[in-house]
Amino acid sequence: MKITRLDTPHCSVGEGPVWDVEEQALYSIDILGKCIHRHHLATGHNDRWEVPGIIGSMALRTGGGALIALKDGVHTYDFATGATAPLACPPDQDSRVQFNDGKTDRFGRFIVGSTDGTMKEPLGSIYSVGANGTYQVLDSGICISNGPCWSPDNRTFYFADSIPKDIYAYDYDPATGQATNRQVFANTAAFGGIPDGATVDTDGLVYSAICEGGVIAVFRPDGTVERTIPMPVKLPGSVMFGGPNLDLLFVTTLDPAFMGRTDGGEGAGHTFVIEGLGARGLPEARYVD
Repeated sequence: MKITRLDTPHCSVGEGPVWDVEEQALYSIDILGKCIHRHHLATGHNDRWEVPGIIGSMALRTGGGALIALKDGVHTYDFATGATAPLACPPDQDSRVQFNDGKTDRFGRFIVGSTDGTMKEPLGSIYSVGANGTYQVLDSGICISNGPCWSPDNRTFYFADSIPKDIYAYDYDPATGQATNRQVFANTAAFGGIPDGATVDTDGLVYSAICEGGVIAVFRPDGTVERTIPMPVKLPGSVMFGGPNLDLLFVTTLDPAFMGRTDGGEGAGHTFVIEGLGARGLPEARYVD
């Protein structure tokens, strides 16, 4: 196994990696930097787009452009012009709440969670955004929403609430997008940090970035630990399989300097790639307009 820092821009809060098979490029976001990055692995070329506010996550659209989760909800984004337009913004959302981590399921729905801005109260919810911005609430009572991902058979939906350090497993209905029967899948307290972004490989193993713990924790489908992958930085933010064979694990990270700290480790705030895991991911879907 080999861990390498990519030649990508530094981020304050690097999150939300999305590997696009069509472009063979890695998208990611800087939450506090209010921007989207794109890295072409073959050429090393980087692109950057500014967004109009703190961004929690993004997804690419089948019709072009992206979805971005801003404070008040989900908006469309035009890469060419930088124009945004509201798509799914709950009118009754508490002013203390902001949208956070999200990902597209394999049927084109954007599943995104909201978060208490003070990181103290369970004010957040999980939303499923369908075509044309129609949305439904899948769950509520979430403090910090993170790590949406699905089992290879699409029957289990994983989602984390970072404050209790719990990763949940839901029964997922691919036909309707309903998530039911929430159960605790794993707790990350033993790793010294909180569950942040996550992904799943073709064998159904769940990879969770343990922010503050400095590791990627890998769980079997029954919730037991397969292994941990030590990182050179303390605050890994999220993970995503990519590369031509989907066998590279990209890891976005946070730089604790935004909190006035200097203990992040060498390369904090940059994106890393892990080779030689002996695992492959699944292609990320685009949001279906």
